[in-house]
Amino acid sequence: MTYRVTLVEGDGIGPEVTGATARILEAAGAPIEWERMPGGQSAFEQGLEPMPAVTLESIKRNRVGLKGPLGTPKGGGFRSANVALRQELQLYTGWRPVASLPGVKSRYSGVDLVVLRENTQGLYAGIEHEITPGTIVSLKLSSRDAGLRIARWAFEHAMAKGRRKITVCHKRSVLPKADGAFVEAFETIGAEYPFITQESATLDDVAMGLAQDPSQFDVILLQNLYGDIISDLCAGLVGGLGVVPGANVGDRIAVFEAVHGTAPDIAGQGVANPLAVLLSGCLMMEYMGEHRIANRVRDAICTVLEAGKHVTRDLGGTAGSEEFTNAVIEEL
Repeated sequence: MTYRVTLVEGDGIGPEVTGATARILEAAGAPIEWERMPGGQSAFEQGLEPMPAVTLESIKRNRVGLKGPLGTPKGGGFRSANVALRQELQLYTGWRPVASLPGVKSRYSGVDLVVLRENTQGLYAGIEHEITPGTIVSLKLSSRDAGLRIARWAFEHAMAKGRRKITVCHKRSVLPKADGAFVEAFETIGAEYPFITQESATLDDVAMGLAQDPSQFDVILLQNLYGDIISDLCAGLVGGLGVVPGANVGDRIAVFEAVHGTAPDIAGQGVANPLAVLLSGCLMMEYMGEHRIANRVRDAICTVLEAGKHVTRDLGGTAGSEEFTNAVIEEL
């Protein structure tokens, strides 16, 4: 069986890191036929929207996509291509597994947690206006239905992955209605899962707890803005945005992505680290049921990282993108 997958190469280093990922997945035996589609700054330069309708239709048709980092043109009132993607396709769960990797130096060891972010509402709904000159009102959108659906996704995910605790994060003392509704939705769904430990914690306590001892967390469930910030904080626990995968998942569609930026300062130099997109590709294979392929690639990655001979300069090595890619393929 061959899977047809939408590939959005992205901007800056995007084509380099997605190209490396495609090569490695092919070497691992992934039966994928890529359907390449435009997005981001490069789409805009072709006279399209940053998240073109043709790309959205491709993802709807294939039901799964892999994308590199996307840039959004400055000015002109364009929505972020990433935000548009999540909202248009109702990819309401931002899935960010965070785990320590061998050979990657960081302040902590043995980190293994999952950050789940509500992707479609909150301040990222983009509802704002100028009420008087110089005074802007931005509205935080929060619905019970959105809280219920991501809470259920979180509990089902915890069950499927053997996770034993979920922490819902909030600022209920400041926003009793909006954040209160999110916590109440979590508690409503949580009543159906009595065998999973459940707790609520303020954003402040979660941020401090992660800095003190990340091992106290298993799954963290957050609203949009909080999840955006905390997921990056968690990436910093294990080495940065270049070593963690990401995905945006809905009921029937999922898009897997690098969580770092386009890095235009090193684009085209062959030095970018493809690891974040590659690990996202592993998540994609896992999502599609190809666990053997996902595990093979992860094992090869860990062997290369632990050996330390062919790692990119952001991880303390001297290898370029191609050398790292070839090392993983050789290990496969």
